[in-house]
Amino acid sequence: MDPMERLVAEIERAFAEVETRLQDPTVVADPKNLAELGRQHRRLGDANAIALMLRAARNQLAEATELLGGENDAETRSFLQEELEGARAAIPGLEEQIRLAMVERDPADGKDVIVEIRAGTGGEEASLFAADLYRMVTRYAERRGFKHTLLASEPTESGGFRDASVGISGDGAFSVFKWESGVHRVQRVPVTESQGRIHTSTATVAVLPEAEEVEFVLDPKDLHIDTIRGWGPGGQSVNTTDSAVRVTHVPTGQSVTCQDERSQLQNKERAIRILRARLYEIERLRVEAELSSARLAQIGSGSRSEKIRTYNFKENRVTDHRVKVTTHNLQGVLMGELDEFTEALQADDNRQRLAAAAAATSG
Repeated sequence: MDPMERLVAEIERAFAEVETRLQDPTVVADPKNLAELGRQHRRLGDANAIALMLRAARNQLAEATELLGGENDAETRSFLQEELEGARAAIPGLEEQIRLAMVERDPADGKDVIVEIRAGTGGEEASLFAADLYRMVTRYAERRGFKHTLLASEPTESGGFRDASVGISGDGAFSVFKWESGVHRVQRVPVTESQGRIHTSTATVAVLPEAEEVEFVLDPKDLHIDTIRGWGPGGQSVNTTDSAVRVTHVPTGQSVTCQDERSQLQNKERAIRILRARLYEIERLRVEAELSSARLAQIGSGSRSEKIRTYNFKENRVTDHRVKVTTHNLQGVLMGELDEFTEALQADDNRQRLAAAAAATSG
């Protein structure tokens, strides 16, 4: 049995096993186990569908080859030759898709996300840029069919954001938005600049996969909850009641404040949701670092300190520095047209993962 046939057989076996386990009442009763099996089923289901197409193409190739050997009719031979060539052309691509489908992927790829955007260097101009990035991210979510909700924000008098946290939900949200994590840089003339000089400002984006409660449990004893008065642009009070809530995770010192809802309970729930995602990401990165310090070395780590993209208004240019992709459609990008960057980054990631898998196999 050749290596690809063994891989196809293993995919079919594993997919059938997962489908059987999903019928087990004890599995259905265990939310954590059920969630993990569901992710496996989706991943193996895609690979199994490609395996079926590969089997069909290989069978078609074998049948056409066999029939050609005993066929004398010119018209029939021409038809069989087309079938043979079509199958032969399809097989390499299907084999590549199967290898890619079975390469170990980020287990967080299928999760919902919380995107945190913070103004960086540049004063008020940085906060305006943070608001631009918020609109870009939410419009991209809408274009991709994801739902988004503003969870927490600290607005400025000029219409910008000192920081904003937005929840984005939908199958595969993290796999799409994780490429936005890092430092975004803008080069433009601020509205307050009277002499037309170009300024450089930054905003930081952190993309956090959302942990389900069964995956990452927050012990209530580790949380310190304060009820505080909300604020508005410039710091003035915006609530007549103390409905803003700050939740602190005492063991780590991580703290989240929410004030966007009028209800203390809603603000508390949102703060805990953001806090859980932050702590889950810290743990996820710790485990990941132990497994492989070289992961995504060429694309970059998505670190909050890593400059990933520059938006130059004078030249109508946006450049992603990780994959050296440039577009002269700045307004389109700010309206959420990010597919060109996402696809280039995903393709580069796929190449690296395939190369790593091949190296591990040959080693």
